[in-house]
Amino acid sequence: MRRLFYWLSLLVCLALAACGSPGPRGGSTITQGPRAVSGQANEVVMLAMGLIDTGYRFGGKNPEAGFDCSGMVAYVFAKAAGVKVSGSAADIARRGRAVSRHDLQPGDLVFFNTMNRPFSHVGIYIGEQRFVHAPSTNGRVRIERLDSEYFARRYEAARTLLD
Repeated sequence: MRRLFYWLSLLVCLALAACGSPGPRGGSTITQGPRAVSGQANEVVMLAMGLIDTGYRFGGKNPEAGFDCSGMVAYVFAKAAGVKVSGSAADIARRGRAVSRHDLQPGDLVFFNTMNRPFSHVGIYIGEQRFVHAPSTNGRVRIERLDSEYFARRYEAARTLLD
């Protein structure tokens, strides 16, 4: 069932990417930067979206057990891009290359201060101000918006692990 969901998610994303157009300039819209979206980034996004509705588990590192935010990122990047990362969200942030919020591309990582600690939460940016993350105890992997009141106030930085 999870494999079917992955392939359906992939088809939907490819269809949306094929007919997408840039949004209006100005306001709170995040414009796409000059970096091209790589095949690795597309794989990262597709796999992350295929994990939607997977349960949360503190310290979780695989879909069978459940994920916490950094475990989900480590799993996705290892499987989709062959990039090994480990540790907390803050550890992952130290490894990545800084990206301006206005230059975010699908496959980049977005970091938040959700526990009164810098870089205490991480998600995978999927485009159009949306990101996939493993939110919290009793939660499930889901999509959120960067411009939602909660995450807009807690946004700290973005990083990329891809070339």
